[in-house]
Amino acid sequence: MAATRRAEHGRRLRLALALAAAMSAPALAEEPPLALRGMGSFHVGGREAVVAGKPVKEVLLVPGGVPARIDPNGTYQVEAMYVQYHLPATPRGAVPLLLWHGGGLTGVTWESTPDGREGWQQYFLRRGWATYVSDAVERGRAGWAMSPEIFQGDPVFLTKQDPWERFRIGAGPGSWRTRTALPGTQFPVEAYDAFMRQVVPRWTTTDAAQLAAYRALLRRVGPAVVLAHSQGGLFAGRAAQAEPGQVRALVLVEPAGFGETTPEALAALKDIPVLALYGDFIDQDQRWPAIRQRGLDFYAALRAAGGQVDVVSLPERGIAGNSHMMMMDRNNQAVAQVVHDWLAARGLWR
Repeated sequence: MAATRRAEHGRRLRLALALAAAMSAPALAEEPPLALRGMGSFHVGGREAVVAGKPVKEVLLVPGGVPARIDPNGTYQVEAMYVQYHLPATPRGAVPLLLWHGGGLTGVTWESTPDGREGWQQYFLRRGWATYVSDAVERGRAGWAMSPEIFQGDPVFLTKQDPWERFRIGAGPGSWRTRTALPGTQFPVEAYDAFMRQVVPRWTTTDAAQLAAYRALLRRVGPAVVLAHSQGGLFAGRAAQAEPGQVRALVLVEPAGFGETTPEALAALKDIPVLALYGDFIDQDQRWPAIRQRGLDFYAALRAAGGQVDVVSLPERGIAGNSHMMMMDRNNQAVAQVVHDWLAARGLWR
């Protein structure tokens, strides 16, 4: 009986302390409403490809059904990308915001975070930006093509330890075995399994097809701001160089690739402002100092050609603990605010 009374007293004490803390805590800033005037999706880009010389097969498509004769020879529609758009009820972005994901990922990158919080898609929609979230060629709802007949080579698959150790979530090589996270990480490590459910295969031989589809997207909905993550930085830079009239600004979130560096290619970016964001823990990582340095070299070449580049190290702004997946980190709204303020300062938000 005494133990029961002590347990009940403890429960009431914890409840009272929680209520007191809630009453004394400062109120969170109210988010703008999430109101839409339209939404939809489409596929864009791609080509026809012909496959020949393959054997015809009898395939049982459903258990207990009648076998179907499947002839794989013929013409296929391939290499399109999938795009989902949301249009705010009160537009404030001067142009649409295109969100391009990184390698082995899809447009889910920008949607709800693995632990269920709002992602950057919702953040920017609430502030009046029309958002276009895409699945690149060979990812997600863009679909696959026959391999190796159309997609050359083999797809790359990621083990569970790979992003943990490579995306600066865990404390480097070997940290997955002990599930050791970087001290102070903002990534929601308790939702890591949910993150890994988003990971999809990728090819290393489809860059030309992906770039062609991104260019088609720009021609369809541009002018626009392109916000690209990791591998997406390669396509953002090169698509902007090929379609400079369709890009008003580039936001590169820890880009792993960049535009061309010929004088003509750099000149094409001269009037397109660029923001490059880098998170935390880079200096203690084996790979990321070299990746960042490649970026710094590209930005220096672009500045020398007359371009405008702002490089932001989030820890130097007092925003600490960010992984490579900063749009999913617990402080993702603080990082998104840096992007939003930068775009607003360039007259792209009304």
